[in-house]
Amino acid sequence: MDENIELLQYVYKNSEMGVFTIKKLLNMLENKENKIKSLANYEMKKYNEFMDEARKIIKKNKYELEENGIMAKIGSSMGIKKEVMSDNSDAAIAHMLTEGITMGIVDMETKLKNYRNIVDKKTYNLSKKFLEFQQEEIEKLKEFM
Repeated sequence: MDENIELLQYVYKNSEMGVFTIKKLLNMLENKENKIKSLANYEMKKYNEFMDEARKIIKKNKYELEENGIMAKIGSSMGIKKEVMSDNSDAAIAHMLTEGITMGIVDMETKLKNYRNIVDKKTYNLSKKFLEFQQEEIEKLKEFM
């Protein structure tokens, strides 16, 4: 697979899953007083922006757009439901989000290191911005733990 599309697909699918999981989470917290909801809304907005940008580049280059499968989404939904039902405190939610984002950071760092001199500048810059966004969000989430 072309490294450009692989990196773009990773940003797209990771962002798509971010939007999906945060929407589920916010629905579960709808009638609760969690302070973390404003950060979650911001994160969902940013994930949407990255998803849209990756989609534009993918379509412009006539690559095929891959979305997350239904099984990944079902698994994510079940995990969120279990975690929130167990403990819906801001600290627990921040911990859950941090775990998910951390997995994405590790994968993105590896991809950027391996593809630094291979992918085009626009793909690299979008991916780097996505990584920086995720790293910043970890720091914000730590304030809730």
